[in-house]
Amino acid sequence: MKTAKFSIGQVVRHRVFPFRGVIFDVDPEFANTEEWYDAIPAAVRPRRDQPFYHLLAENAETEYVAYVSEQNLLEDSSGEPVRHPQVGEYFDKTSDGRYAPKARISH
Repeated sequence: MKTAKFSIGQVVRHRVFPFRGVIFDVDPEFANTEEWYDAIPAAVRPRRDQPFYHLLAENAETEYVAYVSEQNLLEDSSGEPVRHPQVGEYFDKTSDGRYAPKARISH
C-alpha cells in the first residue's frame, strides 16, 4: 500500500480543474461507490490503488466536499485561506496560517 503524499490539514489544488481545498480525511486506496468511479470518463479515470483525499473544497462559485485521487492533486502554495464553511468544525487555524486538526472527543 502506498504512503499518502499529502496530509490532513494541508491545502491542495486540483491538477486539472479550478478548485482547491483542505484535506480532512484520507483513504489509502479508492473507497467510494462504483457508481461514482464509473461516472468518470475512462480516458481520465484515476487508478484505484492510490490514496484518495476528502477535501473541504471551493471554486470561484461555491464550496463543497470533493473526493480526489492523489495523482490529481498538487500542493497549493497561494497562502489564501480556505473559505469552506465547515473548516472551523474540523480545524483550528495556527498562527502561521496552517490548519491543525481539532482534537476529537469520542466515547
